[in-house]
Amino acid sequence: MNKPLILVVEDDPPIRNLITTALKTNDYRYLVAANGAQAILEASSHNPDIVLLDLGLPDMDGVQVIRNIRSWSNLPIIVVSARSEDSDKIEALDAGADDYLTKPFSVEELLARLRVIQRRLSFMSAGMAAANSVFVNGRLRVDYAGGCACLDGQELHLTPIEYKLLCLLSKNVGKVLTHTFITQNIWGRSWDNDVASLRVFMATLRKKLEPTPDSPQYIQTHVGIGYRMLKVE
Repeated sequence: MNKPLILVVEDDPPIRNLITTALKTNDYRYLVAANGAQAILEASSHNPDIVLLDLGLPDMDGVQVIRNIRSWSNLPIIVVSARSEDSDKIEALDAGADDYLTKPFSVEELLARLRVIQRRLSFMSAGMAAANSVFVNGRLRVDYAGGCACLDGQELHLTPIEYKLLCLLSKNVGKVLTHTFITQNIWGRSWDNDVASLRVFMATLRKKLEPTPDSPQYIQTHVGIGYRMLKVE
């Protein structure tokens, strides 16, 4: 099984190199960002499994990055910061960080923290795979193994792209998926033409899925950002 994709957000080159060298040595895949804006872009574009985040970034406080990511994703965030005051740790954890590692740190401890997160991700993934071969949301039922979807017990006649969109949204129910993330998962790239095509396919999917298109029940649009499947009680 592939190791998680790690986003390293660190503006200090020596520390960034230390972290990425440790990740590379231990066969982790990684991305890097040197400021908050780039971190948010990389997180939304590539949907990494774990974020290693410095708080002292040149363009914004790392806590802002945590809050931004938490507005659309629950991916694990480990803060790696020189701030050692309890108030700083509490603020970061309250904002949504999963763990806090104070600089200076040992590479062994960092790798141990990653292994803890990795075990949690593996456990969650195994549990979801066992429990979620069929997705049910209100009157919508998606059978991933059977490759079909039903609404009110009637099979929806979806095109391959519409079905892929529905699966991607349903597997991330409650999360805002950006245009870039969706187009990269559907077409393997993200061009302006793909975003235009996405809007067309999303419109046709909604016509088949929503009983009242003017009052969408399942798919919510976040203008300029992307789409989210709502959890229907």
